Amino acid sequence: MCEILKLDNVKKYYGTNKNITKAVNGISFEVKEQEFVAIMGASGSGKTTLLNCISTIDNVTSGKIMVNNVDITDLKEKELAKFRKENLGFIFQDFNLLDTLTIEENIALSLVIDNEDYLKIENRVNDIADKLDIKNILKKFPYEVSGGQKQRCACARALINEPKLILADEPTGALDSKSARMLLETMTNMNKNLNATILMVTHDAFSASFCKRILFLKDGKIFNEITKGDKTRKEFFNEILDVLTLLGGDVLDVK
Repeated sequence: MCEILKLDNVKKYYGTNKNITKAVNGISFEVKEQEFVAIMGASGSGKTTLLNCISTIDNVTSGKIMVNNVDITDLKEKELAKFRKENLGFIFQDFNLLDTLTIEENIALSLVIDNEDYLKIENRVNDIADKLDIKNILKKFPYEVSGGQKQRCACARALINEPKLILADEPTGALDSKSARMLLETMTNMNKNLNATILMVTHDAFSASFCKRILFLKDGKIFNEITKGDKTRKEFFNEILDVLTLLGGDVLDVK
């Protein structure tokens, strides 16, 4: 499988020479096509800053980030906007849906903005909605559906442009346990059956146990890496807890 994401000695520093915060301090790793990878770590470990750099929200201090063989650290603002639209999909903790649009319109919005053919938009939306089991709510508004359905709508919106990489930022943070499990199963389905490559930041060991590989950050560096392989999800979950314990702090309060 080809590399979708590659980081080479990425650093992100804040402050002045006398007071420097090394939020990301020389991180290198790769994500291959159709992988489902989680990034975990305590508050201040650098995981959110790292995601912001990968998502082009923030600029790196040094190092390179390659997405689909393009060095995004070399792109100008207009080039970044175009690249982001064509290559990245996003799933946020708070859904980021527009309440004045139906579920169908929320999913289709980016294609409408691009003036895509109406029939193409309709077919694409219906196809994704059918695969994510939300076809029956397409005509409803976000305030008329459950949190879990909103997140599946967000997943459909992330997939609509067929991005090379989907970035998920604490996607289960605003959901109850049942809705969270449904979302994670949806993301697993996206990964296995829709060939989606997903990089997810999470503080939650249960959420991370659905992934194939996990990178643990500490003080802006990679502390450990584990892969699921042939382990059951329960076995992988227990291994995640063991690593979180080594990271220090209350496992249930890792953010």
